[in-house]
Amino acid sequence: MKVLIQHKGILSLIGATPLIQLTQIYKDSPFRVFAKLEGFNPSGSIKDRPALKMIKQAMEKGEIGPNTVVIESSSGNLGIGLAQVCQYFGLRFICVVDPKTTKQNLNIIKVYGAEIEMISEPDPETKEYLPARIKRVQALMEKFSDSFWPNQYMNEYNPRAHYDGTFSEIVGELKEAPNYLFGAVSTCGTIMGCAHYIHDQGLETKLIAVDAEGSVIFGGEKKARLVPGMGASIKSKFLKENLLNEYVLVTDLDCVIGCRRLLKTEAILAGGSSGAVLMAFDKIKDRIPAGSTCVLIFADRGERYLDTIYSDEWVTQHFGNIERFL
Repeated sequence: MKVLIQHKGILSLIGATPLIQLTQIYKDSPFRVFAKLEGFNPSGSIKDRPALKMIKQAMEKGEIGPNTVVIESSSGNLGIGLAQVCQYFGLRFICVVDPKTTKQNLNIIKVYGAEIEMISEPDPETKEYLPARIKRVQALMEKFSDSFWPNQYMNEYNPRAHYDGTFSEIVGELKEAPNYLFGAVSTCGTIMGCAHYIHDQGLETKLIAVDAEGSVIFGGEKKARLVPGMGASIKSKFLKENLLNEYVLVTDLDCVIGCRRLLKTEAILAGGSSGAVLMAFDKIKDRIPAGSTCVLIFADRGERYLDTIYSDEWVTQHFGNIERFL
């Protein structure tokens, strides 16, 4: 029997995030640029949307009961989003992470009452942590008879969260569909949820995916990446390239430069993938027709990157002096 799960309180703040115009960095350009600030979700990122959607749907279907253990693999933001949602509903949550997960993200997940399961070694075949995390999730599922894996990599309610909310909110705010939408990819839930909405509504918005160099999502060569939150070492099950207009690859250095430019010009303290999206836009802006309206999805806030992207010591260690790029 399907049970309708109502939520008020803190979870009612998920979605309806601000859409603001970038007034400084492109003030002399012949187009308008807006930013969708997903860091205003209550746990701080766009991942709040699928976290709530996946858990709520599973509760309504009876797949999650009061004693169910929720188990998921995450490198950061989804783990935080799930930790908050599970705390609200009184559910036990185990988050499977790896050494690349930042200390700050680990602390936030634990503060929300979740348990941490740390993978110490990458998968021996692929040399990647993600497959090892998924294997640990599957092992834990066997350990707990009453357990649920949201499986952000396969769960249709990941992109559905953005189909139902993210893009329709943008259209509602603008009173029209934008000419361009730029968004970073990892599971591809965000970009494909928006893509299916655009397709189903017959809109003419051009959709630009932003991926990391070293990610395999679009068939690139797998390489080490420093900045979390975008790119992936496995192909997305959600991706339908025919619904995208193009994709743009960015480097770790691009992420850093983009974030610092945003802070310097717009006073926006945003996360790594936001800097990537800004730089992807910058790479193709000369091809954008005058009078266009462009929307950039900024997935999270920058406080979680104070020890990396916004640390002069960390940036100098990895990239040298970048002042000439700012």
